[in-house]
Amino acid sequence: MIRHLLGIVFVLLVTSLSAQKPVEMKLWPNGAPDSNGITVPESKPRADRVANVSDPSLIVYPASKPNGLAVIACPGGGYAFLSMGQEGCDMAQWFNAQGITYAVLKYRMPNKGHCTVPLSDALQAIRMMRGYEDRWGIRKIGIMGASAGGHVASTAATHFTEDSRPDFQILLYPVISMKMGLTHQGSRLELLGETPSEELVDTYSNELHVTPNTPPAFILHCSDDKVVPVENSLSYYQALKKNGVSVTLHIYPRGGHGFGYYDTFHYKRQWTGEVEKWLREEINPDVIKVKK
Repeated sequence: MIRHLLGIVFVLLVTSLSAQKPVEMKLWPNGAPDSNGITVPESKPRADRVANVSDPSLIVYPASKPNGLAVIACPGGGYAFLSMGQEGCDMAQWFNAQGITYAVLKYRMPNKGHCTVPLSDALQAIRMMRGYEDRWGIRKIGIMGASAGGHVASTAATHFTEDSRPDFQILLYPVISMKMGLTHQGSRLELLGETPSEELVDTYSNELHVTPNTPPAFILHCSDDKVVPVENSLSYYQALKKNGVSVTLHIYPRGGHGFGYYDTFHYKRQWTGEVEKWLREEINPDVIKVKK
């Protein structure tokens, strides 16, 4: 009994040391440079989902003992809503325990055609985090995304500006392409509208925009994903490899789509362990504890 109680105390102590209270910051306090045209109030179709986002923000969980890394997560939701739980805030404690400052981007919905808006928010989030490098002990900032959030993240990794390049990318069952037969149709409709030009489709098909300067990538997908075909990840992997970009790809035989950080995913222990190893050995091999 005493040993059990000591174990509980130890877990609570580790949790308190590795995680801090989140800080929510408006992404565009002086107004965004573009609009998504949404005028209805933000809503929550479910407790862990948010829709009609027109006022974006960054929810930051600073690491108590930072190791120099930060990750900005872009939740999925088909560009129609955001899965803020298992693809966002639920991962904060896990990242903090590794010494990684973690942030969840509540980005604006493209509202059937305002395609510049999510990318605009993602690049602004990277710029904003760079402004807190000294305060939170950050040396490298990565972008992460799941499903349609994976499209946001991979777009930021291939369409960045000089002051907004992420240092690495983590993609979970990502939408990569906007091309018919490969894309997720709902995400394409919400992002590009009903009748996009071929030029617009090519612009947001991220497998076409990989260069040697694209940041290193960790990609995770399942073969039996019926929502976003695994070929999205395969095409991106091939483009990264062709351009000499370091890339790690894990494809599991089953698991479907949208598992995020759920304990019910059969390979959760494997994928989380592989991400930890990749961040430690490939992205941050010279890790040191940064004094705050």
